[in-house]
Amino acid sequence: MMDGRYRKNIKQGDLVNIVQKQDQRSGLLTQGLVKRLLTSKPFHPHGIKVQLDTGEVGRVKEVIPEDIDPLP
Repeated sequence: MMDGRYRKNIKQGDLVNIVQKQDQRSGLLTQGLVKRLLTSKPFHPHGIKVQLDTGEVGRVKEVIPEDIDPLP
């Protein structure tokens, strides 16, 4: 899994696990495809903020390699 704190590791269409604002305390992860990168800086200590194709917004915790099957 690639580090979601670095913008260079994330591109549009990548499968990622994010934590949404309301889930920060619980650490609940949401999986989806990146639609837009919202953080412009090259690094953020809590993860790069993205919008998923479903419209959900959160900070990337993991970038899932293409050779791994997504969760059901």
